[in-house]
Parts: sequence; structure tokens; C-alpha cells
Amino acid sequence: MAGETVIKPDLQAIKQIIASGGESVKKCFQCATCSVVCNISPESKPFPRKEMIMAQWGLKEELVKNPDIWLCHQCSDCTAYCPRGAKPGEVLGALRQMCIQHYATPPQLGKMVGDPKFLPILIAFPILVLLAALKVTGHLNIPAGPIVYSKFFPTLLVDFIFVPAFFFAVAVLAKGVVAYWKDINVNPWKVRAKGNLVGNLIATLIDILWHNRFRKCEVTYQRSTNHLLVLFGFIFLLIVTSWGFLNEWVLHHESPYFLLSPIKLLAMVGTAALLYGIYNIIKERQANAEQAGAGSYFDWMFVYVVLVVGATGLLAWLFRLVGIRILAYPTYFLHLSSVFFLFFYAPYTKMAHMVYRTVAMLHARMSDRGF
Repeated sequence: MAGETVIKPDLQAIKQIIASGGESVKKCFQCATCSVVCNISPESKPFPRKEMIMAQWGLKEELVKNPDIWLCHQCSDCTAYCPRGAKPGEVLGALRQMCIQHYATPPQLGKMVGDPKFLPILIAFPILVLLAALKVTGHLNIPAGPIVYSKFFPTLLVDFIFVPAFFFAVAVLAKGVVAYWKDINVNPWKVRAKGNLVGNLIATLIDILWHNRFRKCEVTYQRSTNHLLVLFGFIFLLIVTSWGFLNEWVLHHESPYFLLSPIKLLAMVGTAALLYGIYNIIKERQANAEQAGAGSYFDWMFVYVVLVVGATGLLAWLFRLVGIRILAYPTYFLHLSSVFFLFFYAPYTKMAHMVYRTVAMLHARMSDRGF
């Protein structure tokens, strides 16, 4: 018959959605309350109702190529108002995890990052890499004298390990995002180009930087401020890292720096913003767990990794200031390990949201869908 659509349910995909935090998906009975109450859902092809029915049928191929799973900011308004407790916000969070794993290279590593039983292995990898580097270079000991971290872990050695890890993450993420952009630019999502790519990208980035979509959330409105603090904390610390690299290798200014130097002050502001924002995110998530959903392992792992990065960085600085060598150097080692963990696994964790969501919002803007 003309107009027929053959649907082939994928039971494994349904199990994957349930295992990733979308265990409530089967409760949805398509009342469309979620799409009605969502303040950021576009008028054209509104979400998350259609994603819920596709998830119930296990239509994995359609879901991972659906840009609307990224337009959702998990405000949890839909979850709070759902009469069946289907928690659409949690389900779409599971779908985003599925999307990241689908485009990950190698796919096995993507699956490992999303599975809690592999967490000890994932943690052990950066620790063993850094320990091996210290052993090979003869630095596997706590240096005597004033606390200078470059005596323990030389700057050249840090760059030798972290620069390749950074470019590995960038390459993996770029490969996945390029494939994703190609997939969402086919029917029924093909872009009807409006304006130029650069202009639309700048407008999208401004929208993201100021969290304009987050500010339309009601149930978890405070998330907009907390996420903004974390985002700018990352930006400030990225500037500090780049600044330090420039000082070391171009200007030949040796660290450590004067306490009130501009680079130190910016590092303090960035760390404070990061820690305060992530602390509030944890507190807000716990307070709203019943109404907005508790969040999945995938969500919480990223939250706690960011917390460890910020906390170990702060403690390493404080221990150096007060001169506690026995605590300063191990804490600095843990800081380097957590930073390696954060960036090496970035293409497979929630950190990849920043790129995939940007691409989806750019696509929506170019498609004239109200973004």
C-alpha cells in the first residue's frame, strides 16, 4: 500500500536505552504533555514526544541521527509534568549517551565509558601512564627542598604526555561530529540553509555562552547559572593553561608564579567558578531528584570527574603554599591523572555534549526552527 512505513523494532536498542537511565520509557502513552510544557521545543517537529515513541520501538538508527535529542537541555519540565512518570528528560539523556557511543572511535571505548563496571580500568589507565613516565625518567620520588612541581613532573614530560592525548581526543571528537553532521543533513532533517554558516555559528555560540535556552527552564532554572559558572570556569582555566604554555616555551618565564600575578588570579577565579558551579549542580540535582529525575551514571561520572579536577587543583596549590611536601606532590599527581581522564575520555563522556549540542543548535538555526 502507498504511504506504508515498515517499522523494525530493535530490542537490543530498547535494552540499551533502559540500561542508560531511560528505564521509564515504557510508561509513556503519548499524551504529548511533554512537548506542550517544554519552553524550548520548536513548533516544527516538537520534541520529546516523537523521540519517546521512537525509543519505545527501539528505532536506534533514527534516534542517533535525530538532532532534536541535542536541542533538549534536560530542563526536566517535561519530567515534572508527565502524568505517567515516564521521565522524558531522563530518556533523552540516555539517547544522547547512545548517540555519543554510536559515533565514538573506537566504539569499544565508548561503551566502556558508559558502563560502571569498567570505571576502575578507566581510572587506572591515566595513573599507570603517568607512573610509568615518572619511573622511566627517574622522577618517581618526592623531591627535597622547596615545593616546585616541575621538579617532580617536568614541564616537558607533561607536554609530551598531554599534548598527544589532547589531539587524540580532538581527532576522535571531530571524526564523530563530522559523521553526525552528514547524517543529520539528510531527509527528513536536511538543512534548508538560511544565512551563512559562519554567521549562524557565531550566533549559536553566543546563545550557548549566555545559556539563553537554559534560562527558559522552570523546574531546574538554577541549572542555567550553575552551568554558566562551570562553563566560564573551564574557559578561564583553558586561558590559564594556554598562557602558561606560552610563558614556558615562548617567553621562557619559569613557574611557579607570584601569588598575585594575573595568571594566578585568573586561575583562582576559574577554579572558584568551576568548584562553586559543580557543587551547586550536585546539590540541585539531589534536591530535585524526585521531581526532575536522579540522573544516570553517565551524568554523575562527568560531574564527579570535574569535581575531582577542581578539588585536586585547589588542594595542590594550597599544600604548596603551606609547604606540606608529603601531601602536595601526591595531590598534584592525582590532579594530573584526573585532568588526563577528563580530556582523554572527553569524546566518550558528557563533555562531548558541548560539541554535539552546538552542531544540533546550528542545524536548527539554519533550518529556521526557532533556534
